[in-house]
Amino acid sequence: MEAAIKQSSLDIDAIRAQFPVLDQEVNGYPLTYFDNAATSQKPIRVIEALNQYYSAYNSNIHRGVHSLAEKATNAYEATRVSLQKFINSGQKEEIIFTKGTSESINLVAATYGRQNIAKGDEIIITGLEHHSNIVPWQMLCEEKEAVLKVVPISDKGEIDLEDFNALLSDKTKIVSVAFASNALGTINPVKEIIEAAHKVGAVVLLDSAQAVAHLEVDVQSLDCDFLAASAHKMYGPTGVGFLYGKQHLLEEMPPYQGGGEMIKEVTFEKTTYNDIPFKFEAGTPNIADIIALNEAIGFINDLGKENIRIYEDELLKYATEKLEAIDKVKLIGTAKHKVGVLSFIIEGMHPFDVGMMLDARGIAVRTGHHCTMPLMQRFELEGTIRASFAVYNTFEEIDTMVASLQKITSRIK
Repeated sequence: MEAAIKQSSLDIDAIRAQFPVLDQEVNGYPLTYFDNAATSQKPIRVIEALNQYYSAYNSNIHRGVHSLAEKATNAYEATRVSLQKFINSGQKEEIIFTKGTSESINLVAATYGRQNIAKGDEIIITGLEHHSNIVPWQMLCEEKEAVLKVVPISDKGEIDLEDFNALLSDKTKIVSVAFASNALGTINPVKEIIEAAHKVGAVVLLDSAQAVAHLEVDVQSLDCDFLAASAHKMYGPTGVGFLYGKQHLLEEMPPYQGGGEMIKEVTFEKTTYNDIPFKFEAGTPNIADIIALNEAIGFINDLGKENIRIYEDELLKYATEKLEAIDKVKLIGTAKHKVGVLSFIIEGMHPFDVGMMLDARGIAVRTGHHCTMPLMQRFELEGTIRASFAVYNTFEEIDTMVASLQKITSRIK
């Protein structure tokens, strides 16, 4: 363990000190928080940004000429610029604020999808997808009489590019895939997927909810057409996310919702729509949380994406080796390339029971199907136990979980 720690240059104690929620006991034990794929904890700078907005310059944005409105508008738009740099989009106007990944995907399905999908067209997803990257496409296919195709998953939890390429045809119009799986941690070969999809004229959306806080994401290098992500999985607030779209695609798409901000001129006879990004941001947005998201981006940038990735890879490798050594523990998803997600079962025990036993020892993990029911069916499971790591987690916390799992498995006859 000592050798692994030295590979990372991060001061984990100093990082943990920035997260007030970590300094507590749960059921008489120090909190061990391994549910980061569901939502990550928030550093004090994010919390203080929320408080500062509401206590010092709470105001609606874009429409006011008074000082508070100007300050709020500048802070709000500063987050858009930060996100542009964070994912290296060409224009800040290509960043659309949404409620999160789910709304971003629904926005694309309901606008670009309805505009461009016709009867007999095909949409491709993978067997790894979260429900939010399945259901919107199912709804669109039902409405348009289109066909949804699914790339199969191997026993390791990986997709085979040959299987993907075999599904591509001139009927393929949209490919929507997870950058990284929330249930298994698998990192998909998205660069190759995008290149192959573009050869048949399809556009590609990346569900990057599990990627943006852990991996380098460069939309221009990837050449993806759309990318969706959520703030609360990248140390930011809940209820906020963003959609990246190539400028020419966004300009051609119809609005997602009607209301204030998304208009240029309204008469009872006709309404003209605003320019992007405002065309897709109807009504008063979640101003405070979007402003606070800027601090989450700053937190990640200050640590450095590469440093975070190296450290989380160390945690994952260490935890994998420890769990593989426990009798009756079976890992689900052993892909070669993964983010810090460890999904497993204990033979002879229901995942919910294991989750409750770990919680009794102050260890927070996620149990169930993780909003990936088709994936669980692929492995013939009701669900798994999922431990997912963030930059503030420690090797000692993994040891705590391992010791608890050893006690739990020792009782199985």
